[in-house]
Amino acid sequence: MMSRATDQAGTLRNMQSQLDATSTELQMPATRVLSITSGKGGVGKTAVVSNIAVTLAKQGKKVLVIDADLGLANIDVVLGLSPEYNLNHFFNGERSLEEVMVEGPYGLKILPAGSGVQQYTRLDSQLKMRLIDSLDALEEHFDVVLIDTEAGISDNVTYFNVAAQDILVVTTPEPTAITDAYALMKLLSTQYHQKRFLLAVNSVRNADEGLDVFEKLTMVSGRYLDIFLDYLGCIPFDRKMHESVRQQQVMVDLYPENKVSQSFLTLADNLIDAQVDNQAQGTLQFFWKQFLGVNTEVS
Repeated sequence: MMSRATDQAGTLRNMQSQLDATSTELQMPATRVLSITSGKGGVGKTAVVSNIAVTLAKQGKKVLVIDADLGLANIDVVLGLSPEYNLNHFFNGERSLEEVMVEGPYGLKILPAGSGVQQYTRLDSQLKMRLIDSLDALEEHFDVVLIDTEAGISDNVTYFNVAAQDILVVTTPEPTAITDAYALMKLLSTQYHQKRFLLAVNSVRNADEGLDVFEKLTMVSGRYLDIFLDYLGCIPFDRKMHESVRQQQVMVDLYPENKVSQSFLTLADNLIDAQVDNQAQGTLQFFWKQFLGVNTEVS
């Protein structure tokens, strides 16, 4: 017969094992969920997403890119991919999420959106729940999730931005792009209580021009909005960016020594190093639970 001391020792060992397992879970690196967004189209947002994604994948990180422009997809085109299926096939029940997901350069994974289908440009609660359940069932674990939102202030844009841990706003020095970037941050701040934004300025003539855009947005947001704006850097204008798009290769691969490519490397490092909001749970599951909650409240 087992003695009481032996039984207690076994109980303590089980308790210690559980504590060790919990400690290991707590020490696991959290998944970073970041939305990359813009108030205006044509500012190079998708190029920023694709170059950052490839940069992080080359560094050994497990990256998932979600094309959240559910009506006008283009992340797969930029990366030179021809996916057989897209999220529309998932939403209409034809394919599972695993069948939709495709592999891009250096092992990064992509959930491509469909093009020219208006039906899913505004997701209802049932579709959101299906998406959450399927993502929870995935065995893949990601270090970083990058969400390429559509431009503007549509429902889907606000949904994805509010659910993410961090929001990176991409703009250019053009006055209309700056105005629209401010309008997007104003909406997310006043109606969705977002207080922190990251900023990247694309197509600048020099570093001073990028800082000038940052200072303008900081000044006006400081005067009228209660937000914090964190400047991550700028990307210089270079016609080779158009060449990379035509060749369906990212700049960091096609012209790795180019100043633009080096700026993407810096931007990727700054993006990962940026402090996560203290309220964020830091897991991929948290993102999707938040996504459902936010959408349920405003649908």
